[in-house]
Amino acid sequence: MDGLMEHAVSNATNLVVGEVQVHASGYLADRSIYKSLAHPDLILKTALDNNIGAAPRRYGYGLVAVGTKSAGALFWGVDPARERQTFDLAKHLSKGKFLSQTPKLTMVLGQKLAKSLQAEVGSEVVVLVQAADGSLGNELFTVTGILKTAGDSIDRNAALIHAKDFTELFVSGERIHEIAFNSRGRIPLEELGGLVAQSAPDQEVKNWRQLLPSVSDMVNLFDAFIWVFGLIFVLAAGMGVMNTMLMATYERMREFGIIKALGATPYRIIRDVAVEALILAGIATALGSILALAGSYYLQEVGLDTTMFAGSYTVGGVAFDPVWRATLSTKAFVMPIVLMAFISLVASLYPATLAARLDPVRAIQRP
Repeated sequence: MDGLMEHAVSNATNLVVGEVQVHASGYLADRSIYKSLAHPDLILKTALDNNIGAAPRRYGYGLVAVGTKSAGALFWGVDPARERQTFDLAKHLSKGKFLSQTPKLTMVLGQKLAKSLQAEVGSEVVVLVQAADGSLGNELFTVTGILKTAGDSIDRNAALIHAKDFTELFVSGERIHEIAFNSRGRIPLEELGGLVAQSAPDQEVKNWRQLLPSVSDMVNLFDAFIWVFGLIFVLAAGMGVMNTMLMATYERMREFGIIKALGATPYRIIRDVAVEALILAGIATALGSILALAGSYYLQEVGLDTTMFAGSYTVGGVAFDPVWRATLSTKAFVMPIVLMAFISLVASLYPATLAARLDPVRAIQRP
C-alpha cells in the first residue's frame, strides 16, 4: 500500500503536474488565453538559481481534424527540452516520438483523442483556432507521437505542439499561462511553494495536493488504512506474546516457586520473564525480517502485474501503473521492529507479575 501510494504521487508529480504550479490569478477558473503570467522570466530565473526543474506552458483551445473525423482539443505550447529535463511525459509514449527542439509543425496527441480522430503517427492534422488577436488561425500539423494513458483530461483533448508553433498559430506573443515546478522530492513541498510564491507575487501558486485534491484525499485515506491495519497486527501480535508467556508461566509455577524460595526477588523474576519474551521476539524478528526483505525486494523489483484485471487506468485524473510495486524504506522496516519489541515487553509484564507474586510454598507443592 505504501509503495502504491508513493508511485501514484510520483506519477502525478513527475509525469506532468509537477510539485507546484503558478498561474495568473483566476486562470484556472476559465483558462482564458488572455490571463497570462506577469514576469515569467523572473519566475524561471528563481527556478534556475535554486536548481529546480521548471517547464513553461501555453494553452489554447481549438479544433483538430483528420480526414472526416474532428474533435475539440486543448493545445499545449511546450518547450521540448524543458519538458524532457523536468518531467517524464516525453518518455510516456505508446507510439512514435516526442516533439523535437526545432519547431516543425509537429504534434503529439493524447491517447483517446488520437483514437477518436483515428490518427496514427504520420497522420496530417488540420488545426483551426481562435487566435488571441481575434483572427482565425489554421495550419497543417503532422503527428509524431501518441501518449500512453496519462489522465482523463490529457487523454481526451491534449494536443502538444512546440511553443514557437503555438505562438504563431495563436498570435499569442510571449504569453505563458503556466509554469510547473518539479524538484523530484529534493525540496519539501511547503518550502518549494513558499520559494515560488516569493518570486510570483499576486499570482496563484498551488501545490499538487491543491491541484489534485482527490489524489491527496486518497493518499491520506491509504495512510489511515496503513495505521489501522498496523494497529490490528500489533494488537494481535501482543495478544499472541501474552498468551505464549502466560502458558510458559503456568507450566513453570513450581520452578518459579523454588527460585523465589531460594531468595529471588520479584524484580528478578519479572526481569527474567521480560528478557525471555524479548529473546523470543528477537528470534522471530530475525526470521520474519529475512522473509519480509525477500518478499518486499521481489515486489519492489518485479511487482504485481494487474494488467489482466484492469489494464491501464486513472484515478482522480492521474494515471496509475498497472504493475503495483512495493517500496523498501528504513522507516517502514525499522519502525515495526522497534514497535513489536516494545509490545512484546509490555505484553510480558502481566504474566511476569503473576510469577513474581507467587506464594513459594503453594507453588512448590503444585503438581
